[in-house]
Amino acid sequence: MKTLFTVVIVILSLGLGAFLPTETPKPATTPQEIHWLSISEAHARNLKAPRKFLIDVYTDWCGWCKVMDKNTFRDARVAAYVNQHYYAVKLDAEQREPIKLGDQKFEFVPQGQKGYHQLAASLLNGQMSYPTTVFLDEQLKMIQPLPGYMDANVFHQVITFIGDGHYKKQQFEKYKAETYPKLFAKK
Repeated sequence: MKTLFTVVIVILSLGLGAFLPTETPKPATTPQEIHWLSISEAHARNLKAPRKFLIDVYTDWCGWCKVMDKNTFRDARVAAYVNQHYYAVKLDAEQREPIKLGDQKFEFVPQGQKGYHQLAASLLNGQMSYPTTVFLDEQLKMIQPLPGYMDANVFHQVITFIGDGHYKKQQFEKYKAETYPKLFAKK
């Protein structure tokens, strides 16, 4: 009986140890994140040091926008490249605050229960679709709006195609099939 009692105490002691709080190991490094700016901040920086713009046009209710935030924009390769080559801007297509860029003022336009921001409508050429990633050159001229979700691998191909100026020399399909693998071969 004494042996059975000792065995039960040992088992209970070991079992209770599993429920004690333990310190969760922390990752060695935190993932790199994109340094998002407002459009006004990016515009001011661009006047001093010109760069292309990457504008994420989103809404609070857009599910695919959230997936892109969680998966694509948090990818280390994507974040590192964007931070080095672009001014990254988050633009809520339904924000109510006016935005002034140079001499132009963009405002919220009420429509039904919600509405839209004039700057978002301008960047999306009136095609209000979310998420849409808009690329502008250093002079704020439209390069391309790209509607829809893109995973990190496809997005990395797109941002390098535009960021390094390949869009001026070749079609994206050729870049993706021939140039990209040479530049970014996995080692």
